[in-house]
Amino acid sequence: MKTKWLLCPICGNKTRLQIRQDTELKNFPLYCPKCRQENLIDAKDLQITVIRKQS
Repeated sequence: MKTKWLLCPICGNKTRLQIRQDTELKNFPLYCPKCRQENLIDAKDLQITVIRKQS
């Protein structure tokens, strides 16, 4: 099974999460420990879409 690190859409660094190819996320709050921002994302088939940016 293929896995991929989730990258922060703001700074591009790795977050603390990995997703597998069969993982589906909807309205997931992704937090970046480096830039300390939270973004809502959707993920399906290792493709990540940013819904909206929060501060």
